[in-house]
Amino acid sequence: MNVKIERLLANAARRKSGPKSERLLVALKRGPAYRRCIGRLKASGVMPIKTNDVHRLICCHADKRTGRARLRNHPDVAYVERDAGVKAHDCGCRAGIRAIVVPWNVRRVKAAPVWSRTRGSGVRVAVLDTGIARHPDLKIAGGVNTLGGRSFADDNGHGTHIAGILAATGRRRLTGVAPAVRLYAVKVLDAAGNGFVSDIIEGIDWSLKRGIRVLNMSFGTSADSLALRNAIRRARRKGAVVVASAGNEGPLNRRLDAPARYPETIAAAASTRANRAASFSSRGRNIAVAAPGVNILSTLPGGKYGRMSGTSMSAPHVAGGAALLRALSPKLSPASVAKRLKAAALPIPGGKRSAGSGLLRIAPAAAGLGTKTRT
Repeated sequence: MNVKIERLLANAARRKSGPKSERLLVALKRGPAYRRCIGRLKASGVMPIKTNDVHRLICCHADKRTGRARLRNHPDVAYVERDAGVKAHDCGCRAGIRAIVVPWNVRRVKAAPVWSRTRGSGVRVAVLDTGIARHPDLKIAGGVNTLGGRSFADDNGHGTHIAGILAATGRRRLTGVAPAVRLYAVKVLDAAGNGFVSDIIEGIDWSLKRGIRVLNMSFGTSADSLALRNAIRRARRKGAVVVASAGNEGPLNRRLDAPARYPETIAAAASTRANRAASFSSRGRNIAVAAPGVNILSTLPGGKYGRMSGTSMSAPHVAGGAALLRALSPKLSPASVAKRLKAAALPIPGGKRSAGSGLLRIAPAAAGLGTKTRT
């Protein structure tokens, strides 16, 4: 192997985070070169921040002035990019409240009429977020922490709230859109709701390896990332339905956050109780549908309940809907899921850039699928 790339990566991997360094993702062109490089780094006692065998990625810090250019110009390197930060798409509004069984938002997207046929049993759904806390109304099938920790428990509240909208069981007080799915907690964001592209990619790969084919991503980044785009494309090729929140930048944003702006995702905007586009909801041409996202009641850590707002809250309505469709027709492709959800949506004021095809309506989207046996 070219000694220069080994030396460059070793020097970068030894570098610590600081004002003169930046966190990079280095993608190697070929598998043999990647494997040899990883082996030699380990043999010399050098450990990068993260590695990803599927995408041949090495995450490390490098000098801001010269590191990126030196790595990019090496013949073994496919591309180098900043390991961009990602952030949860919520407005930070929460308050404790006593819950009702089926909240207005779940009724609004017409999930309940499908429950006589299926509640999502057998469908594996991953919430890539801040983790999920134990809760009387949540049943967690498993999970992972891609940030380096052992626990996938939620230390923020955002992920638990998302999980409740999608899959609250109704055992205590609250029922979500698809209450019988197998729910997985993929902790890719920290206690402040922040993470990196490399953490997201690791979470996607972990999910795909375990046969999880509905992924909820209520976060985003304004950065352009080829690594993230490639991971989303791979998930789509593997048959995964990827639902992403549009962002909370309002009508003046120039484009949606990633991954919502990628055509491989189903991008969800936020709507109000009056069936209007929420003022904070980002606008963009890749929005597929809108779903309730203002003062949404759901689960919180500590066995509590509360309300939050954001396109983060809209996405799990769509992911839950996708899970119900998949439960009725397991072989339904991601493209067919998206097509059905968009075709059944109710047009609402604001146009396609605000609400896509309109308000999510799951029961009409499920018409004609599967049998009438409840599962």
